Amino acid sequence: MIGPCVLPDDVFDALAAGEGGRSAVLLLLRARRSRNLLLLRRALDGPCGAAAEAAADLLAGVERVDPEAARSVVDGPAFGTWAARTLRDCPAHRGGGCAGRDLAALAVLAAVRAAHPARITVPVREGRLALPGLGTVTGLGEAREALVVVEAAGPEGAPGTSAGGRRVRVLTAAGVRVLPRDPSRPGHGWQPVAVLDARHRGLTLRLPLETAAPELPALETASAGPAAWRELLRQAWELLVENHPRRAEELAAGLNGIVPLPAPARGVASATSRHAFGTVLTSWPADPERLALTLLHEFQHSKLSALSDLVTLYEPGGGPRLYAPWRPDPRPPGGLLQGIYAHLGDLAFWQDRSGSRHGPAQADAAWRLAQTRAHVERGLTEVAAHVRLTALGTRFLDRLARTVRDGDGDGDGDGDGGRGGGAGGGERLARAVARVQAGDEAVWRLRWAAADDAGTGRLAALWRSGRPAGALPAADVRAATGAVAGPGPEFGRWAARQRGAERARPAREAADVVLAAPHRTQGWAELAAAAAEEGRPGADVLRTRTELVHALLLRLTAQRTAPPPGTDPPRTPDPLSLAAWLTDGAAEAGQKTGVSMSQNARSPLAKTSATG
Repeated sequence: MIGPCVLPDDVFDALAAGEGGRSAVLLLLRARRSRNLLLLRRALDGPCGAAAEAAADLLAGVERVDPEAARSVVDGPAFGTWAARTLRDCPAHRGGGCAGRDLAALAVLAAVRAAHPARITVPVREGRLALPGLGTVTGLGEAREALVVVEAAGPEGAPGTSAGGRRVRVLTAAGVRVLPRDPSRPGHGWQPVAVLDARHRGLTLRLPLETAAPELPALETASAGPAAWRELLRQAWELLVENHPRRAEELAAGLNGIVPLPAPARGVASATSRHAFGTVLTSWPADPERLALTLLHEFQHSKLSALSDLVTLYEPGGGPRLYAPWRPDPRPPGGLLQGIYAHLGDLAFWQDRSGSRHGPAQADAAWRLAQTRAHVERGLTEVAAHVRLTALGTRFLDRLARTVRDGDGDGDGDGDGGRGGGAGGGERLARAVARVQAGDEAVWRLRWAAADDAGTGRLAALWRSGRPAGALPAADVRAATGAVAGPGPEFGRWAARQRGAERARPAREAADVVLAAPHRTQGWAELAAAAAEEGRPGADVLRTRTELVHALLLRLTAQRTAPPPGTDPPRTPDPLSLAAWLTDGAAEAGQKTGVSMSQNARSPLAKTSATG
């Protein structure tokens, strides 16, 4: 099953542009299969090897008689996560049992699919025997393990024999359970994994609604059962096939499961495990548009994760915690690249919707398209400034930036870009998005970046003495811990108002608000947006070093002293004048201060060093 994997240049470039096509996805799938098998070999050679050996032998036996059944398990949602968990943090000898034992449940799936006889012991946890891809046996009491027996069918119609030609029994000390003749149907103490089918214009998507994988998060389907998921997927699939046919072909080739997550307090939660290629974790999306967007976005993550197994896009070093405008928390370089790439799926989606909708729906799609494009462009400038790209990484990001610049991330739309209907509307929309972006970054800086105390003291002394600021001190971006919330409802209300606003609040007025309440985060967001829109000197510093201006203002206003007799009074601290002074000092020292709004309007890697 393991073979060499060569990534042709044209496939690499197509993936960098955001797509790749069915053939590229199949190549990535083969590469991930080889990776999973190599991880299996490592697990068998490690401390968990003895616990996984019987299951590995069963998988090998299935492969000899039915290679496709074995491949489907190795490619499936749970195999990669099992291998990663076993190699990384197996809880063996710590009271939780060895993670290697969980391979047995996956081997059972392969045996059932191949109708291959098997007898293997599978762990039972809290009275539940989870068989990923098949279902869950419940009500097993205090049993710690069960013997699962897969038998080839007897004569047609024999009792207990499924129509597919296999009989599955589960034996514990308390007795014997026999799975239903059709394991896809529920039975006493048996909860099957539902399979969602969608077909449109000859393109089929077949996904298990995975509810039995112990390596994946806890699952809830009570709020939306299989029938509701099936209907929602049918509608989402029709939308994707009609409007994004090439991407739909990718999804048909590479998606292998949906894991339903518990619903968050607001919105939709979705994620992708880097170890589970093609598996989408999502809460109930409620409408087909949201499900279609989620599938596009999350599959981009899977593609880049698999591509990263084959090529190195960046070197160690650079900024460890970076700004990503779509996230409330700092991101590592790999996470920033993942977010940029995933948003190419969003860009394609909103490109199409902004051209096909009308009225308020069109305006909303145009806003989301413009915001998504601004997010990606700002992410690219962050990469250019702080990530040490390899030659392939530079090529990858250059091609990606070209996709964003061309404004047609999917190629299936009308190429309009959904910019609000005319130059005037497009300009107004772009200005509104830029205001929100500037404000968001300022709020993020105040939350996560800490100004150097000694450096701030040096700057305060220079300001009071009327001397140039010189180079700006380094900033320390703190690491996120625990759950991270967004910028808060006050910012959300302000951001929502920008969609209908002609201009930001005047910068001078915003600066006075900050002087009156320097600890109010929202005031700094409004000031950063206004200074950027007016092209004020120091606008970049107000946006990308907000914490420094904030700390310096607080220090200067707290240490006001009467001037010596016969000397001029010190300059009054003011956030606008402080930001301009810091910008001048940095420029004299040859130091860059951040990303301007004009940079945000073009592909950032076109004229910026990729290893800055």
